[in-house]
Amino acid sequence: MELTEDLKSYILETAQSLKGSTLRLFMARTVQQFGRGGQRLAQRELGWNRETLRKGAHELDSGITCCDAFALRGRKRAEEKLPTLFDDIRAIVDEQSQADPQFRSKRLYTRLSAAEVRRQLIAQKGYAEDAVPAESTLSAKLRALGYYPRKVQKSQPQKKS
Repeated sequence: MELTEDLKSYILETAQSLKGSTLRLFMARTVQQFGRGGQRLAQRELGWNRETLRKGAHELDSGITCCDAFALRGRKRAEEKLPTLFDDIRAIVDEQSQADPQFRSKRLYTRLSAAEVRRQLIAQKGYAEDAVPAESTLSAKLRALGYYPRKVQKSQPQKKS
């Protein structure tokens, strides 16, 4: 069976609008319409993966949808890997932070940079060098905890006018 260009473009546009199990079921039904050798034809002409086609055919035959589990993929957050990280950061940074000198905001300003917090986590808290998150990650964690690594300015007295 040969596919015309119009039919190919129609099938591919439809497939692009679907995701997950609905896409696999569409692919399986399409291959089923092609008949014998449909998987190889779909692989060659449409660029579809045969493993995905087999999974879709299995879902179509059994009626059971396979879970995609996208939420279980990817890298875990630093606080999930190191459960005491936030407490240790607070212990280090609380000593060196102060409130806004003019009390205009509730932010806590700290004299420590993210690099210095990283060094102190290794030195004081005993973290391994490769286990501590990078400086950019620590900077984001400091902001999430409400600390802003900035140079703390003293409040200036008003000039007499």
